[in-house]
Amino acid sequence: MTRLVPLVVICMTAAVGSAQTAYKTPPKEVEAILDAPPPPAVSVSPTRDYLALVQSSRYPAIADLAEPMLRLAGVRINPRTNGPARPPRVTGISFQKLPEGKPVAVTLPEGGKPGAPIWSPDGKRFAVTNTTATGIELWVGDVATATLTRKLADRVNAAVGEPVQWQGGDRLLVQLIPEGRGQPPEAPVAPAGPTVQESAGGTAAPVRTYQDLLKDAHDEALFEYHATSQLARIHLDADGPDRAAVGSPAIITASDPSPDGKYLLVTRLKKPFSYLYPASAFPKRVEVLDLATGKLVRTVADLPLQDRVPIEGVPTGPRSVQWHPTLDATLVWVEAQDGGDPKAKVPHRDQLFTQAAPFADAPKPGLKLQHRYAGLSFPESGGKGLVRDFDRDRRWQRGMLADVASPDAEVSVIFDRSVNDRYGDPGTPLVKTLLNGQRVLRTTPAGELLLSSGGATPKGDFPKLTAFDPTTKQARTRFQCKPGVYESVAAVLDDAGKRLVVRRESPTDPGNYFLRDGDTEVALTYNPDPYPGLRKVNKQLLVAKRADGVDVPFTLYLPPDAEPGKKLPTVFWAYPKEFNDAGTAGQVSGSPNRFVTLAGYSHLFLLTQGYAVMDEVSMPIVGPPASANDTFVEQLVMTAKAAIDTACDAGPIDRDRIGLGGHSYGAFMTANLLAHSDLFRAGIGRSGAYNRTLTPFGFQNERRTFWEAPGVYGKMSPFYHADKLKEPLLLIHGVADSNPGTFPVQSERLYQAVRGTGGTVRLVLLPHEDHGYAARESVGHVLAEQIDWFDTHVKGAAPRSAGN
Repeated sequence: MTRLVPLVVICMTAAVGSAQTAYKTPPKEVEAILDAPPPPAVSVSPTRDYLALVQSSRYPAIADLAEPMLRLAGVRINPRTNGPARPPRVTGISFQKLPEGKPVAVTLPEGGKPGAPIWSPDGKRFAVTNTTATGIELWVGDVATATLTRKLADRVNAAVGEPVQWQGGDRLLVQLIPEGRGQPPEAPVAPAGPTVQESAGGTAAPVRTYQDLLKDAHDEALFEYHATSQLARIHLDADGPDRAAVGSPAIITASDPSPDGKYLLVTRLKKPFSYLYPASAFPKRVEVLDLATGKLVRTVADLPLQDRVPIEGVPTGPRSVQWHPTLDATLVWVEAQDGGDPKAKVPHRDQLFTQAAPFADAPKPGLKLQHRYAGLSFPESGGKGLVRDFDRDRRWQRGMLADVASPDAEVSVIFDRSVNDRYGDPGTPLVKTLLNGQRVLRTTPAGELLLSSGGATPKGDFPKLTAFDPTTKQARTRFQCKPGVYESVAAVLDDAGKRLVVRRESPTDPGNYFLRDGDTEVALTYNPDPYPGLRKVNKQLLVAKRADGVDVPFTLYLPPDAEPGKKLPTVFWAYPKEFNDAGTAGQVSGSPNRFVTLAGYSHLFLLTQGYAVMDEVSMPIVGPPASANDTFVEQLVMTAKAAIDTACDAGPIDRDRIGLGGHSYGAFMTANLLAHSDLFRAGIGRSGAYNRTLTPFGFQNERRTFWEAPGVYGKMSPFYHADKLKEPLLLIHGVADSNPGTFPVQSERLYQAVRGTGGTVRLVLLPHEDHGYAARESVGHVLAEQIDWFDTHVKGAAPRSAGN
């Protein structure tokens, strides 16, 4: 039987008080759906001849979340295992030969928590970590026989960085706990002195509201102890694994062998650490080591603490350092040409640089980018790279083919669009893994790029696969979802893009995988419907129109067995998003042909309780990025009213019984709408931030600081308007929330403010939970709270009196 941990609930009835209670359980029909086993995750081998099916448990027990956890420098570590505080929950792994093989289950190690399989580049082997009570093991197995063949290590360090990666088909690069590390540093009985921070002024140093930061010298020592790894190469030769250390122990956040296997690109953190920034901003060195000897060959960058980076800016010096995947050993990186400041007026924001082994010559300046660098990929044949840049003022992205090594290279722009333009999205280029482990763009024999897109249209999403010719800039459709179902390409099995693994779902099919070769189709999985009782749910894509002409798409669900003609209590669930223009703001997202999936603490569970649900209501905040939030509240209210009017016209929605909810920024939206409108009877805010003065250096897409726009910060903060929050509000928050800005104190202070001004409010603090909630007990409790709250304050609400 699972051990129950008390849940902190602060409640207000006629008399205000606090109490600890046992976990609630939702209705039985909800529990039955909640505990239905999830379908396996599927991946295809790099050589495209095997399928891996990975079964996982949906939810850990609260006892698992209650394991010891160190919160250090933005990293959460289980000190017993020296790995992540939340280990993987894989329960089964099977391999299936394509096209018509049967799944063969792997016998997994007993007494541990395995991770997902990691394919070797040649597709013949797989590696698996296994988290035990005292550490992390590394096992390797054979794909063809679906067996684990040997344990390679039992002291893997997975606290930071990439703990395991393949280097070709018979070598692995592994992060290990250094030999003879000893016991962790003990906390001093009494401090040696105060903790002091100081700034000498001058250059501005804005900092986001990060959590889990270092607090004192003991935290520093703990972080260094647990994060320090010894890199090792393990060669799987015929006589058994041959292990050799690479370099000396260090805090390694990234490591990547060169394509020719002679060098290793390593990023390691160094002191001094910071109490204001997470590990990602700590001083670091980017180095090239000789992979055979571990000796330093080249220091690419020696970067200081990133404490002077402007909001939405980038650090100066080399960044995004990578190997050119089709050359023996050539580095490519980017450097800011505007001081990292997005407000600077310069002809080019970034420039690429290259440097080839043996790294004796100076780096060569390469392609100059007008806007901020956003990524680089290369085709297998080498030649021109696909470079992406991003214009933050227009929210615009380009994709360009160019010789990245030449400053004055001719650029061929092949993608040029708003990042919010779903209808014009050409798709994401597919990649493949080479035998040396490097990833390159997947191209057809004719040199076309294979692009996978969501296929957004005004009638919903119809995913497709296209072959794009960079020379003619013409695209040929290789595959597109047909009407009545929702299909997407999960994997491409040949270079021409004709043999595909397709995932298909429909309102009555939960989703299965098929191998499609021309007109021939072979079923690969047989996932059953986990909850047949929900097949009668009615789903519609609707589009409302705001008073200012902006379209507002959303999905309306009607519960199964709804009584004809009877008005339904309704849940309105949404999340605001910023747009530069009305055209992209009103684009339709989603598909009426998808299977209704209920999992976690989803508000869609309310369909089982007789509620209609207005889901994924687009809450567009339209305007220039620098000032769109000036009318944030007005746009929220205008949008909500338009969506409700449309829903009432389209279905049996009871306008007088609508509840509102959202998570994170959606919770922030919820409190604002309750404070500034009378459209809703009650609200639920999960893991939100409600006082923007506690996030003074910007939030979400707000780039102004509090001192630059104090009026906007105040107007947007529900805390400032707590006296107007008269509709009942349920606040839920994870006590261990790690998301920047959404400290639990945000919900605690809003609770106190609403309580103090006479409002109806309830605060639920979930032990051990993060920004999202994981434990089975927590998930069940949240669902019970949501159902009880809306049953009381929405479904059971008395009609409003005239004028209210």
